Amino acid sequence: MEQTVQIGALVPLTRPGWAEAGRHLLAGLELAVRDVNDAGGIAGRPLELVVRDTAANPQKAEAAVDELAHMGVAALAGEYHSVVARAAAARADALGLPFLCSSAVLDALTDQPTEWVARLCPPQSRGWQIYADFLLSAGRRRIAVAAQSSVYWASGIRVLRDYLAPRGGSVVELDMSSLTPAAVCDALVDSRATALLLLVGHPEPAVSIVQAVRRDQRLAEIVLGAPAGQPEFAEWAALLGDDGAAIPFLRYLPERLTPLGVRVETALRERLAEPASFVAFEGYDTITVLADVLRSHGVDRARIADSWPRVAVEGTRGKIQFSRTPGINVWQWTWPPVQVVDRDPARPDRFRILHGGSH
Repeated sequence: MEQTVQIGALVPLTRPGWAEAGRHLLAGLELAVRDVNDAGGIAGRPLELVVRDTAANPQKAEAAVDELAHMGVAALAGEYHSVVARAAAARADALGLPFLCSSAVLDALTDQPTEWVARLCPPQSRGWQIYADFLLSAGRRRIAVAAQSSVYWASGIRVLRDYLAPRGGSVVELDMSSLTPAAVCDALVDSRATALLLLVGHPEPAVSIVQAVRRDQRLAEIVLGAPAGQPEFAEWAALLGDDGAAIPFLRYLPERLTPLGVRVETALRERLAEPASFVAFEGYDTITVLADVLRSHGVDRARIADSWPRVAVEGTRGKIQFSRTPGINVWQWTWPPVQVVDRDPARPDRFRILHGGSH
């Protein structure tokens, strides 16, 4: 049998990881590997995905990076959770292992500038500023956030505050370590907030907060929002039904997919037995980029890392090219498409585009 070219894949497949997001990410990665191999592989050698479940655990991810590096993988792909991707990126950087991060948006993916790591999804500051623009355009200036403790949520709050304050907006933080959903409702009334953003885990406490707010007549006019994208997945609609509609979130898709994207969308729907999320497209694009690099530059890790600034690949959502961006320590696709969308109250299985970010 021909020797395979191996790519390590970090994916959250079990709880407390967001397993549904992990399933979509893996579906995209696996579909792209199949397509690469159907087209002749990497210079005639089959591409092989070596998958490790991170379960949203940074230590587990670090151990997986060590194991995959020792196995001889040419590069790393994947990961959804920002704090996990951050741990994986630091380890990959230390080991000299190229890592193309699919879905983790935290701006500070690494503490120091690195040549080894590139990223497909937009940094949190870009996406969340576009989300803040949407809130302002909708006339929502007094924003409450129901927040759990994490580097990711704290970073998001900082982005919102910094962007809204000079534009006449404000952010009121509700600490979910001490508040029940009913207490959140009371705090919203007291604060006179016009929007509540769910910076919390899914399904809980996000689902309970949505249900409490929807049932509180005092809060009939408040807009619920979820910039981190919880409503993207089918589980959200299954758990919340009509209550889960009209909750705007960030999605990294263009208004129209590329011709490749249209074909991939059909194949992903068959593989997943449900519509593909943007996370599945991120997975597919990750392998598409890595396969192009491997074909052009071979499997030497240093040559792969050197190639990031020369990438120019047509993905499912547009042309992918990496550059250095102020404040971002990794090679960054500038820029993936960004939308603010929600589930249509008239058809909760359908999405409405409410706001788009310019390139």
